[in-house]
Amino acid sequence: QVQLVESGGGLVQAGGSLRLSCIASGSIFKVDTMGWYRQAPGKQRELVATITDSSKSNYVDSVMGRFTISRGDAKNTVYLQMNSLKPEDTAVYYCNARIRTTPWSSRLADYWGQGTQVTVSS
Repeated sequence: QVQLVESGGGLVQAGGSLRLSCIASGSIFKVDTMGWYRQAPGKQRELVATITDSSKSNYVDSVMGRFTISRGDAKNTVYLQMNSLKPEDTAVYYCNARIRTTPWSSRLADYWGQGTQVTVSS
C-alpha cells in the first residue's frame, strides 16, 4: 500500500506565491520520477513539472521560470514552489510518483495524490 499526501494549496492573489508539498509513504522500495500535474475545470489534466531521482527536472512551457520543482533529501518528498502566480494557474494540483514497491522487480507503478486546490484571484 502506497499513499501520496499533498499539502500547501490555497487562495492567493495574482503575483503571489505558494509552495506545494507531497510525501510518499507505505510499501516503497524506491521512488523514481515524481511530478506535479494540474486540472482546471473543464480541461484535461496536464503535466506541470517532473523531477527524476537524480534531480533532472522538466517543466511545461507555461510555468517555466516561475515554478521550481525539487526533491527532499529522503527522495520520497517533492515540492513545487510557485511564484508569480497567474489566474490561469488556478486548478487542482495532483502529485504523481513512479514507484518500485519491491527489490525483486523493476516494475514501476504510478501513484497519485488526492489533489490540492490552488486558486489565483485577479
